[in-house]
Amino acid sequence: MRYVFEDVTPERSRVMSAIRKRGNKSTELAFRLDLVRAGLKGWIMHASDVPGCPDFLFPNKRIAVFVDGCFWHGCPKCFRLPVDNRDYWREKITGNRCRDRRTSRELNAAGWKVMRVWEHTLKTEKGRLNVVRRLLSAIRRLSSDS
Repeated sequence: MRYVFEDVTPERSRVMSAIRKRGNKSTELAFRLDLVRAGLKGWIMHASDVPGCPDFLFPNKRIAVFVDGCFWHGCPKCFRLPVDNRDYWREKITGNRCRDRRTSRELNAAGWKVMRVWEHTLKTEKGRLNVVRRLLSAIRRLSSDS
């Protein structure tokens, strides 16, 4: 479904058009550096040939990592429903979350381990290191199962 907004201010239009799907420098680059520091190799970013286009993909271990933006995916900790066009945003975020669940189920059914991480988690060094630990643990578990 495509919405047409009436009476959208030029400022609102500029702000919303500046929001990008991926490439958040403050979180993604810092997390990439943490992966390198941890000695993790063999990962691909934004693998478009895998359902959902995971932010980080470990093809040899069959692990897909999604960094879910707190606004776009409705983080229970950070998300605040915008005042304007509430019905649109409620439906948009709900649709995104349904798509996320569907993608995770599809990948799980195909034998992939799916990790979902909230964007706010990667904004601190402690949060990023916890995610790296979870990832290393999943890799060890998968390696011992083989």
